[in-house]
Amino acid sequence: MKNTTATISALMLAVAVMATGCKKADDNPNMGPAQEAGAAVDNAGAKVAEETKEAAQATEAAADRAAANVDAAAERAGDNIEAAGAEVKQETKEAAAEVRAASDKVGDKTGAALERAGEKLQEKR
Repeated sequence: MKNTTATISALMLAVAVMATGCKKADDNPNMGPAQEAGAAVDNAGAKVAEETKEAAQATEAAADRAAANVDAAAERAGDNIEAAGAEVKQETKEAAAEVRAASDKVGDKTGAALERAGEKLQEKR
């Protein structure tokens, strides 16, 4: 980062010196070329700092929005998991009731078949 900053500063100084030339400034006759170059570098540096600050704020805002979206998605997923768990519990209760009913029917049929078999055995005696 330091190397990039130094390069940018040197480039801004070079541009400022080229832009101002080696004559007194028209708008401020008391300012020489070096002073104009320094002022140009200061102004460019301030502009870069402001733009960097704005970009950092925009990045932070985007990160905050992304975090909020992730939190909301996690909450929805949790709600969906709870609902799915409740549905599985209900389905399990219903399946168990169906198994009991079917078991009762099998038991009843088995009992009736055994009863008939017992009656037939007694008839043969």
